[in-house]
Amino acid sequence: MNRTLLLLAALCAFAGPSIAQENSGIMKLDEFRYPKQRKIIDIPNVNGLQVLKCDFHMHTVFTDGHVWPNVRVQEAWKEGLDAIAFTEHVEYTPHKDDVKPGNLRPHELAEKLAAEQNILLVKGTEVTRNTPPGHFNALFIQDDKNLVVPRDSDLDEQAIQAVVDQKAFIFWNHPGWKATQIEGSYEWIPFVDKMYKEKNLHGIEVVNGFGFHKKALDWALDRNLTIIGNTDIHNLIAHEYDIEREGIHRTMTLVLAKDRSAEAIRTALEKGSTVAWSSNYLFGKEEHVRDLFHACVKLTPSFYSKPNAKKADSKYYELQNNSDLYFELQLVDGKGTKNIVLQPKSSQILIADTGQSKLSYEVVSTYVRSDKHLKIELSL
Repeated sequence: MNRTLLLLAALCAFAGPSIAQENSGIMKLDEFRYPKQRKIIDIPNVNGLQVLKCDFHMHTVFTDGHVWPNVRVQEAWKEGLDAIAFTEHVEYTPHKDDVKPGNLRPHELAEKLAAEQNILLVKGTEVTRNTPPGHFNALFIQDDKNLVVPRDSDLDEQAIQAVVDQKAFIFWNHPGWKATQIEGSYEWIPFVDKMYKEKNLHGIEVVNGFGFHKKALDWALDRNLTIIGNTDIHNLIAHEYDIEREGIHRTMTLVLAKDRSAEAIRTALEKGSTVAWSSNYLFGKEEHVRDLFHACVKLTPSFYSKPNAKKADSKYYELQNNSDLYFELQLVDGKGTKNIVLQPKSSQILIADTGQSKLSYEVVSTYVRSDKHLKIELSL
């Protein structure tokens, strides 16, 4: 009896007045509920441009996804994204017996919530052809009329033309998908080359979920196509990504835009001003990755000198990462700290011999080609 009384007293003391004042026989546990919190992904502006966090490839129950459209908006808000697009398959609706098909219906259902939670919602679709040529996402479409074209190979051009006619921004999805199963599924194929030459292909999804498609990065760089990274999420984000852990995030496209608007996002995509971000890695055109690095990482002036009788004196610096990105550096030229790991919002001491003006590092957590990392110089 005494133990029971002590337990009740402790519970009431912990829960506060709302429990003690409850007379209905139902104990409300509202105080145990965590308030809604949005994660802030902190990345400094790059040359005066905002870095917008975007996912342009995701699915709901309206095609082969497993969640309602509003859930996608709630996930995006919680995870700190700025813009998303529902890209439902045009020609593939496996849930049609349970959910009435409508390619832009998810957008319509989620539009109000997206506005309330300050998420930019871009109209999109996925043109789903057999592989090859594969799948293509079209952003900024106007409507979903005349988009459904049978998946016969001789109608592939007609299917693409339907989104071209809507002046969509079109990128090639996961070109490495089924690469080990279907011949030609990971090659620069004639169909895609024709799209490119006719200026109907504007980007390539270099990273899809957890997959980095190395050839795709080189194709994008060699043809000046926009580099894209997305989740292609079908399940709950929390099911695929351990987002409750510090530093874990979904795959996304970092868009360098003049402001936080759909119009600015489209302009940036057309200019190719993007960097793909997945896990601890960044993928993009060298100038964009370089500018992003220097916006995030700063080297302080030397704060300490250590005399050394046997060799050159040492100077101590602090290398600061002022972002939520991750950078790993390896020394390639000069005499200084060989390996540097900059976790998000952290700094590391860098020690360098006196008498040198700079150190050169490879940022091995970046890819500016399939076989090349960003190389940077730190002025001492």
